[in-house]
Amino acid sequence: MAFMNWDERYSVGIETVDEEHNVLFGVLNELYDAMKKGQAQSVTGPLLKKLADYTRRHFASEETKMTATGFPGLAAHRDQHRNLIKQVEQFVARFERGDIMLSVDLFNFLRDWLANHIQKADKEYGPWLIEHGVH
Repeated sequence: MAFMNWDERYSVGIETVDEEHNVLFGVLNELYDAMKKGQAQSVTGPLLKKLADYTRRHFASEETKMTATGFPGLAAHRDQHRNLIKQVEQFVARFERGDIMLSVDLFNFLRDWLANHIQKADKEYGPWLIEHGVH
């Protein structure tokens, strides 16, 4: 069973953004499965980096769309993105040093952050972007 399942309540109404969110769910599920199976750092480390890298690319994609349409909430949204990226990068560095291991608490944090961010902050820009021609 997947750790986090995509469904329509996460849709912001923009196909490319929804697809990117779905990919994030998939990478998070891959990483969770690896942790549950007790796979070595050689497997989980690259998956954790993949999650962090894809998250950065996704956030840049969202911000590009918001910038292009003059979304008034861009600065606050960008701050939320930067805060999560900083937390994830710190976690990756600590994991690579062997200071910490993957844990259910980390996954719950990532799941809750992602779900709340999509359902609140991302849904705020969805109508704006659609109104300004982004589909």
